[in-house]
Amino acid sequence: MLWLYISRNFAKVMGLETPEPLANLYTRSYFRATWVTTALDAGFWTAMRIRRKWLRDLASMVFSVYYLIAAEQADEKVRKVRGMLTVDHLRVSWNKSTTPYLSLTTKLLRPRLARYPPRAIRIPRPSESSYTEPVSGWLYFDGPLSSLKNHTKVVLDIPGGGFVAMNPRNHDDKLLAWAGKTGLPVLSLDYKKAPEYPYPYSLNECYDVYHTIVASNGRCIGLSGESRPRTIITGDSAGGNLATGVVLMILQSASTDSRHWQDEEILPLPEGLVLIYPGLDFNIGNWMTDEQMSLIKDRRMRKTNINVIRQKSEDYNRLTPGTPHHSDDEDESISFISQNMPNGSAITSQPLTTSPPSTLPDPSTAHLTQPTNLASHTATLATSKPQIMKTRLAMSSMISYFNDRILTPEMMRAMIILYVGPHNRPDFSTDFLLSPLLAPESLLARFPKTYFLTGERDPLVDDTVIFAGRIRQAKWNVWRERRELGLVGEKEGFEEKDAVEVLLIPGISHGFLQFVGVFPEGWRHIFRCARWMEEIFERADQEQGPTPPVSASHAHHHHTQNDYFAQRGTQGRQRHHRRTKTESSGDEDRPLEMSISSSTGSKPTNGHLPRGNSKRKGIRRGKGSNGMERKRSMVSLASEDDLLGRRMKGLAGGLMGISQDGVETP
Repeated sequence: MLWLYISRNFAKVMGLETPEPLANLYTRSYFRATWVTTALDAGFWTAMRIRRKWLRDLASMVFSVYYLIAAEQADEKVRKVRGMLTVDHLRVSWNKSTTPYLSLTTKLLRPRLARYPPRAIRIPRPSESSYTEPVSGWLYFDGPLSSLKNHTKVVLDIPGGGFVAMNPRNHDDKLLAWAGKTGLPVLSLDYKKAPEYPYPYSLNECYDVYHTIVASNGRCIGLSGESRPRTIITGDSAGGNLATGVVLMILQSASTDSRHWQDEEILPLPEGLVLIYPGLDFNIGNWMTDEQMSLIKDRRMRKTNINVIRQKSEDYNRLTPGTPHHSDDEDESISFISQNMPNGSAITSQPLTTSPPSTLPDPSTAHLTQPTNLASHTATLATSKPQIMKTRLAMSSMISYFNDRILTPEMMRAMIILYVGPHNRPDFSTDFLLSPLLAPESLLARFPKTYFLTGERDPLVDDTVIFAGRIRQAKWNVWRERRELGLVGEKEGFEEKDAVEVLLIPGISHGFLQFVGVFPEGWRHIFRCARWMEEIFERADQEQGPTPPVSASHAHHHHTQNDYFAQRGTQGRQRHHRRTKTESSGDEDRPLEMSISSSTGSKPTNGHLPRGNSKRKGIRRGKGSNGMERKRSMVSLASEDDLLGRRMKGLAGGLMGISQDGVETP
């Protein structure tokens, strides 16, 4: 085996081959781990068309061993597949850790973390929900189920997987470690995946589970129910998006006046939030805005973000190595220089998007301009001083790391199209439940303590540093207003660590907690997250004291109603889910309903018809006040609707392996 490797990689061993650029981008251990994951992806994709499962599982491992030796062929195979991705390719790649041979290998490499295996569990929906189907999950708890009654704290984990793949068992390493390290019950959700269940179905599932845990005082997972459990929400990658969306939905529901009018209980916030390389922005842009760069370059976070700032400078420096460059430190000295310029001169601090008013003559009347005017204009230009811009042109991390070995732009494009679905048309510039990075400051100011863990070379690192900066800025603005009103003492300063903490790990990219078997450094970060959870609960105990028990009358109300959020003095159910907008402007009286559907058909739930109809699946029109189904609005143009529908159907159909004429592609 050794001689075979040397013969195939002679130039690389002797140092005669062109250096691999990504080898310098990552740390040595992380690059070695990505070499293994690339070989596994190539092997599993090569064998994915084999029909017999036992033969496919065996062939996947055989091909993976081959690609471990033939690294160039593995890179070429992965490159070609990513150019024509389908949802099957994504699921084969990301679900491979649960296949028999790879699962056995992972168990052998994993240290003994817990004595008890995870248990499958189903969480019922709250009474207000428009859905009735329970939500599946896995309960990780290092102890017998009878001892759950002694616990009043819960970790609710929303696992990642690009919204289309991976269940909690793909995250056994971190979940078993958290349960064993903290001794707490960790509930990880197996929410429904796109494209079968597009946005916002999975978001509503996660919100419903949190609502049920609070409403039942934890009885739904085996707690005693004598006190309201304290909860931490965690999420990685796509799960970080859903976890943040759940918190935003909780804040939105608390801001609804109807809850106060109807004398309803307000859903409490979780004690804290732990986000691991989250994807928080569906607007994949090329360039950073001035506002985003100012959040990254904030003096209070400059030490944390220094390598991110340096990388954005190097994007230009690498192209012009012999040219003197503007220093990052000059941005900090602009305000100091402007205050000490002689003759009252000052350097402008206007953003890049604004320019000083031009004094050049209008080209249409240039031939009529008098010589005296030209002379005065020339003198003005000669005496004017150059203006230093506040920020420089900087690329987004998604573009800077578009050659990433774990998360590529093609994969991001596929995930977004599949998650949104062919029939939804969200506003990517305002829908903050789809892109939490756009959340209004009024909601961010009430966010719980949030921890971020991301690699510095992650294509999604900008999402972390910008969102953390927005939370910090929102909370600082509230603190400043309270100080101006005299509600905060003069000696009380703003504690940034009470709002948000960010840890950026140098030299690594996305998904490093998924393959700790070949990246042992990941264990350190898994245990760091466990310590964060312990710190959150310790802080909650200090600030709020022990968890208060539920009164007898309240407990009786739970026993009879099974939900203390049940309406009092009102009839009907309160719809609290996130819903998408309809296509027609005439359907504003009732938003689009995302009800349960499956390939085998579905039955009406909660009195609502299933999603889809005989002509076109995915959309259910609302009804008027007279109970009659509304006709299609005349405002909606059929030609535009058909054009956009065909475009989205073509994009989503290709990813799902279905051609334009409905024939399944090979």
